[in-house]
Amino acid sequence: MESKKIRQLFLDFFKEKGHEIVPSSPLLPKDDPTLLFTNAGMVQFKSVFLGEETRPYRRAVSAQKCLRAGGKHNDLENVGRTARHHTFFEMLGNFSFGDYFKKEATAWAWELLTEWYKLPADKLYITVYEKDDEAAEIWKDHVGIPAERIYRLGEKDNFWQMGDTGPCGPCSEILIDQGAELSCGKPTCAVGCDCDRYLEIWNLVFMQYNRDSSGQLTPLPKPSIDTGMGLERLSAVLQGKHNNFDTDLFMPIIRTVEKISGKKYGIDSSTNVSMRVIADHIRSAAFVISEGLFPSNEGRGYVLRRIIRRAARHGFMLGIEGPFLYSLLDTVNEIMSGPYPDLPETTERNKKVLELEEERFAHTLSSGMGILNKLMDDLKSSGKDTIPGAELFKLYDTFGFPADLAQDIAEDNKFAIDLKGFNDEMELQKTRARASWVGEEEVAGVYREIKKQYGATVFSGYETLHSDSSVNAILKNGAPVEEAREGDEVEIILDKTPFYGESGGQVGDKGKIKAAGLMVEVLDTKRFSDILIHNAAVKKGTIGKGMTVSAVVDEERRKAIMRNHTATHLLHAALRAVLGDHIKQAGSLVTPDRLRFDFTHFYAMDEKEIGEVEEMVNEQIFKNLTVHKSTSTIDDAISRGVTALFGEKYGETVRVVQAGDFSAELCGGTHSDATGEIGLFKITSEGSVAAGIRRIEAVTGFPAIEFYKTREIELRKAAGLLKVPEQKVSERVEKIIGELKQQEKELEKFKQKAVRGKVDAVLESIVLIDNIKVLAQKIDGLDMKALRDLADTVKNRIGSGVILLASSLDGQAYYVSAVSKDLTSRFNAGEILKTVTGGKGGGRPDMAQGGTKDVEGIEKAVGLVVEIVKEKEKQ
Repeated sequence: MESKKIRQLFLDFFKEKGHEIVPSSPLLPKDDPTLLFTNAGMVQFKSVFLGEETRPYRRAVSAQKCLRAGGKHNDLENVGRTARHHTFFEMLGNFSFGDYFKKEATAWAWELLTEWYKLPADKLYITVYEKDDEAAEIWKDHVGIPAERIYRLGEKDNFWQMGDTGPCGPCSEILIDQGAELSCGKPTCAVGCDCDRYLEIWNLVFMQYNRDSSGQLTPLPKPSIDTGMGLERLSAVLQGKHNNFDTDLFMPIIRTVEKISGKKYGIDSSTNVSMRVIADHIRSAAFVISEGLFPSNEGRGYVLRRIIRRAARHGFMLGIEGPFLYSLLDTVNEIMSGPYPDLPETTERNKKVLELEEERFAHTLSSGMGILNKLMDDLKSSGKDTIPGAELFKLYDTFGFPADLAQDIAEDNKFAIDLKGFNDEMELQKTRARASWVGEEEVAGVYREIKKQYGATVFSGYETLHSDSSVNAILKNGAPVEEAREGDEVEIILDKTPFYGESGGQVGDKGKIKAAGLMVEVLDTKRFSDILIHNAAVKKGTIGKGMTVSAVVDEERRKAIMRNHTATHLLHAALRAVLGDHIKQAGSLVTPDRLRFDFTHFYAMDEKEIGEVEEMVNEQIFKNLTVHKSTSTIDDAISRGVTALFGEKYGETVRVVQAGDFSAELCGGTHSDATGEIGLFKITSEGSVAAGIRRIEAVTGFPAIEFYKTREIELRKAAGLLKVPEQKVSERVEKIIGELKQQEKELEKFKQKAVRGKVDAVLESIVLIDNIKVLAQKIDGLDMKALRDLADTVKNRIGSGVILLASSLDGQAYYVSAVSKDLTSRFNAGEILKTVTGGKGGGRPDMAQGGTKDVEGIEKAVGLVVEIVKEKEKQ
């Protein structure tokens, strides 16, 4: 059975059972700070399970895109080496939100597997939580599974929880016996063994308890169902394969890699691993890049960079030269565009991103080799033959240099690797990631409890900057308190507020919370789900729960933010008009002082393009277009051509911000009432922030006027210094630069002549040691370039020998070491330099250079060279 039919049968089956087919949510979760990527089918329903959101349906089914390659869930290093691990995978799941429970979930799972997918019932086994008698009885008495095929396992295997607190419950797994040939061979091999004989294919979670901070379990009033079955694993079973990579989800990609590499899959284990890694990783890269993620050095972008570079590294191991991953995207589209029709829309952009990243990785390998070689030289000089694990991890984590490649190079150079130290550093990084996740989840749990008790915060900030509100909760150091006094820094949650919470790139509002005898300064406003949190400092009096207070937003600051946010929309529309429809927003920041806009584009904008965009935005400002804000259904807004940001989570009802006929976007931010309020728009910079991502920074209103005023003052100063009219400044500067270049050329000729004049005097210092010419000389007043030129000239004159030249200039000591080619097997210029400078500098065996601040030590350093040569000749 083809994977596309397997996927569709699952959806059709549960639709027949009254489930709503819900499309996959993006891999980049927008409203869950605890997640790097969507890693399970239930993620998009998390707020429903927590009671924070209601949907128009109580039964749902989905085929969810998932990625596990960072943070708490990280399968990256196992991919390709096992039959089951993947970074990207699809999770098939059915969900009940307080509707049906165990009896229906188990019966339907059995019906789908045995009657629709035609799996042999006598090969299927069931596990249940050891204390879940109810589930065991349902499987035996209701579904009809023989008791000897139902296994009870402990909490580690069969109890699921969302976090340390919150919804949780027992789970039941369905496994298939793949045959004795896949057994580990141990006498104890049975259901629950880690080998591949008894393969878990479906996990049914019975969400029936709430766990509090003390660990106490309380039955939920409306138990729910959350199930998950990996499409890749199910496809392997139904296609008679013992390895997921041998299914139709991966084999077309592997066949393409075979053609590119000229190697065959299935012959050699190392080749198999490399091809599987590439097939897995290109799927991940294709999907997350299509959602607007680009390689970078932090967060999700860093994970993507590691995925791409790991795949490129395995291409290198297959003998593939140059970028190749981009050429696999067409094959990925052929396999995946049916269920995900938006995937091919960004293919050309995705190809450019991959090609650029592979080229950057080639550069990284080159620079990483230099770092590794220097490390080995330093270790060798100090008599060590093992590369510390911490250094290897730094090379891997900071510079992106593959650890396995570093190990190969080290072994070729007779170095051992401290693998334990490397693995300890890797585990430490994972521990930090897990700790970060736990900490964020604990804070999120407090906010959820507040929302559960008081409901969502009513935001009144579109209509007013002032409201009379009631204090719902106060948090100090993350814990609820009854009151806060003068000097305390706290988080305050009101029943309603005009303060905008940071989201959509717009910063949070600042202002005051006041009452009789009370003054609280709001330093920032954040958002968690749909509650607004005021980060505040109590300046006077005491604020307590239940108090009625006056919440007042800083008006001038808010208006400045509104000007910049509306200008951002105008900028987006202008970029699309000038550069093309491929422009997509890739990030933004709206503050009172400036705006920042990241967008997809592969080339630097030239002055003409920047000028056109700037002029177009200002033209719309001068037209004083009315900025309409309205609500509409998401379908109606999209049908009218309103711009929606890819990956953003929109409800059924959306807010549309429209500036005349020029710009229309879905946006929850605050905006000017007319474009004329922006006053003036000025782009201050345009540059690259990642492969395929450009960034524009701009100012509006008074900061824009200040921008021009500052430059006008500087221009006047320059004109005064140059004694020319302002409009002649650039002409005069060009003339001066030309004159300076000519003078520099004359000076360089003079320096070269002076150096040539020193050669004969320097050559008089040559000494012979066992017929080896050794020249060590101090010549003051030369910079590094002049010293290097002199060394080259001297080396050419003496033909064969060892040279060290040193000079002091402006408080800096410069050294150049040179060894003629015929002597590099006995003497190394880099080692000589490091010996005389105390480890400073480096270079090739025939030429090295370096510098220190120790001008006084030059004489001693020069004197060491003869001794170094003598010692070497004794060995």
